[in-house]
Amino acid sequence: MKKTKMLKKNYEFSNVFLKGTYYSGKKIEAFVLDNRKKENYLGLAISSKTGHAYQRNRVKRLLRENYKNIEEMIKEGYSIVFLLKKKAEIKEINFECIEEDMKEILKKAKIIE
Repeated sequence: MKKTKMLKKNYEFSNVFLKGTYYSGKKIEAFVLDNRKKENYLGLAISSKTGHAYQRNRVKRLLRENYKNIEEMIKEGYSIVFLLKKKAEIKEINFECIEEDMKEILKKAKIIE
């Protein structure tokens, strides 16, 4: 089982946003950056304008769980930051729609084996 590390520092997120490539799905967006390391880094950025804390935490849990399910298929050496689209309705977001979006985005980025 792969172990993905989390992005935590502001400069780590900024680096991925500035130098990474942008990909978009129906409900989520992603920035992907080749980090030239033997491990992947995952960042989750959900705006406080999206909703209350319990709603944002739910979205983050869904993103983390979906990522964990497909983690084995992802190539090593990437920093990935997932964002929730501003126009996405939080009440409409479920496990399946995040799963579809995440797989579609990672296929576009050509990092799924």
